[in-house]
Amino acid sequence: MLDRDLREAVQIARRAGGILMDIYATNFSVAYKTKSDPVTEADTRANTYIVEALRKAFPADGIVAEEAEDKSDALKGGRCWYVDPLDGTKEFIAKNGEFAVMLGLAVDGVSTLGVVYQPEHDKLYAGIVGSGAYLEERGDRRELAVSRVADPNKLELVVSRSHRGQPIDDVIAQLGITHETRSGSVGLKVGLIAERQADLYVHMSNKSSAWDACGPEAILRAAGGRFTDLGGNAYHYGGTDMRNKHGILACNAAAYDAVLPVVREVARDVGLVQ
Repeated sequence: MLDRDLREAVQIARRAGGILMDIYATNFSVAYKTKSDPVTEADTRANTYIVEALRKAFPADGIVAEEAEDKSDALKGGRCWYVDPLDGTKEFIAKNGEFAVMLGLAVDGVSTLGVVYQPEHDKLYAGIVGSGAYLEERGDRRELAVSRVADPNKLELVVSRSHRGQPIDDVIAQLGITHETRSGSVGLKVGLIAERQADLYVHMSNKSSAWDACGPEAILRAAGGRFTDLGGNAYHYGGTDMRNKHGILACNAAAYDAVLPVVREVARDVGLVQ
């Protein structure tokens, strides 16, 4: 029932990716919303384009976008798009290619559809919960399904390239994980799980927001994976607070039940969950 919605979102994400790449090729300037939160012309221009395109395609839908001041649509019920026009701004600035456009559609507060597009490598993840997920990469398309690795010490963990702390090392030690992959962008990390290049991602922080989670969640769940907070609770999109205050746990379904108790205990130790 959401096929048309997905086609529109894919087209919008690809065009926004073109905006990012036009600026990526220049000597762009960098400003800071806070000391550790950079923003560029690429963020704002792509944000403007995406919001306008979504309003034209879906005039009755709500839209919550990172670089837009008005986020009141999050208070409405029904359909609402969550937009991160440039997930991985630090990677964009570093010019390492690990950044993405992310769009997610929540219906009655539940992530339902997602698109994550990495323009540097023309790599696009897309999915509808209950209908499957796919990856388009340089003209080729294939269906996505998470791995079936259940043994925690055989999991491939994908970790942040920009920030890491002792709690992640504690999770690694307790699960006996010996394999790691590094990547920028929440969406690209979750995409690696969806395409079986990784099995687990733990965001041990309260610094992410709803637009970081909605699109990736839909893709991972559509590919058969699990996406919850660090306490094992499902995400609900809506309300006045956009922060993911209890972190992110993204995992294949086979290992989730073994991973969750360890992750939850470490998160409890650092005050992220009760």
